[in-house]
Amino acid sequence: MNEKLEFVTYCGLFCGLCAGRGRIPKRAAALQEAMAEEGWPDWGANIPGFAEFWRFLEGLYTDGGCPGCRAGGGPPSCQIRDCARRRGLELCSQCPDFPCSRIEALDTIYPTLIADNRRLQAVGLEQWLSEQEERARRGVVYADIRYQVDEAVRERAFGGPQ
Repeated sequence: MNEKLEFVTYCGLFCGLCAGRGRIPKRAAALQEAMAEEGWPDWGANIPGFAEFWRFLEGLYTDGGCPGCRAGGGPPSCQIRDCARRRGLELCSQCPDFPCSRIEALDTIYPTLIADNRRLQAVGLEQWLSEQEERARRGVVYADIRYQVDEAVRERAFGGPQ
């Protein structure tokens, strides 16, 4: 695998734009800091489940969250990932069938997906990664532009129940 693709999904999403990497860790750290200032580590330890919660909260900002699509993160039964691997592709945008019906379905959830893949095709991986990293640096996350959809659309995109 191209190491530059470690945090790029097969379908063409950039993991750095996931709220789980870009927003949630910062908020978890801020919450833990605020709670620490209020003495929670001292007196909260007596609350059942607090120690587990505290470790979970800490893990949100120290562990980096999801390992990425290529390392098994994301939907476990993602048929987009399975298809790309079966075809020997690093990215769906390399496929002659791009955009397929699954990518089109996913684009109804992530409305920049096809356009971002077209941009990747046009400028190449290095430039595209630089642009995505700049988006992330500015605080852009997919959660701000993602559409909420019903399970039928999600199933068309990923296949199988999630």
